[in-house]
Amino acid sequence: MDLNAQIVYFLQQVINGIQLGSVYALIALGYTMVYGIVRLINFAHGDVFMVGAFAGFFAVSVLGLSFLPAIILAMIVSMVLGVTIERLAYRPLRRAPKIAALITAIGVSIFLEYFTSLNFVFGPNYRTFPRPFEVTSWNIGGVAISNILVIILGVSLFLVVALQLFVTRTKVGIAMRAVSFDHDAARLMGINVDTVISITFAIGSALAGAGGVLFAIAYPQVDPFMGIMPGLKAFVAAVLGGIGIIPGALLGSLIMGQAEVLTTGYVSSTLRDLVAFGILIIVLLVRPTGLLGKSGVEKV
Repeated sequence: MDLNAQIVYFLQQVINGIQLGSVYALIALGYTMVYGIVRLINFAHGDVFMVGAFAGFFAVSVLGLSFLPAIILAMIVSMVLGVTIERLAYRPLRRAPKIAALITAIGVSIFLEYFTSLNFVFGPNYRTFPRPFEVTSWNIGGVAISNILVIILGVSLFLVVALQLFVTRTKVGIAMRAVSFDHDAARLMGINVDTVISITFAIGSALAGAGGVLFAIAYPQVDPFMGIMPGLKAFVAAVLGGIGIIPGALLGSLIMGQAEVLTTGYVSSTLRDLVAFGILIIVLLVRPTGLLGKSGVEKV
């Protein structure tokens, strides 16, 4: 392979990494928002992503909806699921030791995976996701850029920017930041902490639902266990960028996407998961607060 072909191949892998990282970013934002508010790692978040993908699947294949209505429906379904999980599983444990909430999150994740794999729900089999538009691609200097990449990147950037503006420019966003800083002080200022937490779960789950549809469009196959690895890798991305920090989730996700795709392209596809979790170990050893995180003291 000559130098020009190697450059084209590398650029193609980078493009693919941006596409994958953009999906991871939408999932990672849910992790980072929930952790920032309630200091909880919601391990059921990957399964909310899965339910969003299935909601998009049925919206397209059964209801015959186009892309935009399908992704909106998936976000609404995921939002309802996320708020329900918070209300039934996490809120009763708000004052309990953190280990109880963590174990509950793992239990909710396993429940969702095996409940949705029942035949009267989604079923255990893989399903091909019908793309709601014709796939086209453009060749730019030998690098193939598809409309799938453009859609995924456009939707992800729009949602990330909208979230950042929401958190920094709206009253609800300011309330979320206040609750993140101190629950009791926020209550004294008249903020309904439970409502803010529910809104946080709703927004994070909606983003995961959108990510599920985008992931299924790019890699057109859905199944009840599809959220496990993307969910865990998005968690790694959130930790890498600095969990609790929105720009950090985006940065970590893009790095994670590049690491996974470049490992697949240049080393071996069987090692991509090893690299992903190797990054987590290195970050925890070298910079536990993440790339954009700041050291602080936490009360225990």
